[in-house]
Amino acid sequence: MMNTRKFTVATAGAALLFGVTACGTQATGTGTGAAGSTVAPPAATAAGGDAYGSGTAGAGGATASGPLAVRDDAKLGSVVVDAKGFTLYRFDNDTASPSTSACAGDCAKTWPPVPAGSTEPGGVDASRVGSLKRADGVEQLTIAGWPVYRFAKDTAPGQTNGQGVGGTWFAVTPDGKKAGAQQPGTAAPGAGESDGAALPALSLAENGKLGKIIRDGKGRTLYRFTKDTAWPMKSNCEGTCLEKWRPAKLVDVNKVEGIDPKKLISYTRPDGTKQLTIDCWPLYWFTGDKTPGDTNGQGVGGTWFAVTADGKLAK
Repeated sequence: MMNTRKFTVATAGAALLFGVTACGTQATGTGTGAAGSTVAPPAATAAGGDAYGSGTAGAGGATASGPLAVRDDAKLGSVVVDAKGFTLYRFDNDTASPSTSACAGDCAKTWPPVPAGSTEPGGVDASRVGSLKRADGVEQLTIAGWPVYRFAKDTAPGQTNGQGVGGTWFAVTPDGKKAGAQQPGTAAPGAGESDGAALPALSLAENGKLGKIIRDGKGRTLYRFTKDTAWPMKSNCEGTCLEKWRPAKLVDVNKVEGIDPKKLISYTRPDGTKQLTIDCWPLYWFTGDKTPGDTNGQGVGGTWFAVTADGKLAK
């Protein structure tokens, strides 16, 4: 039996004390205590200190070198962020085919273009990542052909102050679309999902074939990936994998039902975001599940399975 250790974590304004199963040394990132209420974005520098010019310089400003990542925003859904967690945007006045930018001069001071080469594909499909040559000779990053920008008024990771500005600026999704905007032929964002108002942050759902399985506050089934490891705790779902399998957010352990909170701790992913784990196994939800209670991810590839209350695979 594994040893346990005690620690205190503040969440939802209350200090909680409980045991946490040791998970060994993380191969990437750092294992921390139990889950808080939200996923923490990557650490920020001083306000505006790592922006691409912080509103005072154009495309030649400082860059956030490293991989792109995908963040699950509570209101906008999946949005692309740079290596330091700052939201990236697209501009309706630009074009994707061919890739052209209509933002220059003062516009580029407020919306600094993201230089190509300052980032790697990371959580975005590499086939969608490209570049265009701006009038000033700078190569700008593109996603699905759309030029990509930062917003100077986003001064901390995770902010989305640029969303909807002028009715033309929107956070960009991993497939190059506008976050929070309904796309032709698709359901509105959040359609088919529970708003979570009547559900605990984490609880068990009775499934006719799988028995009792873990669901999140939106009623989504949570899954484990058999290619992950619990000792050391490590997620092997990276890159294009994250387009279909989204890391589960941390939860307030005061709002968990039917699951031992001592089994719930956080895992720090390579991009700095926090992921919920049970018994040291990272948890995910599946974008192919369209309505609460769906289990379309069960058995996918012979490697993805819903999870029981004790963290084991539901089969």
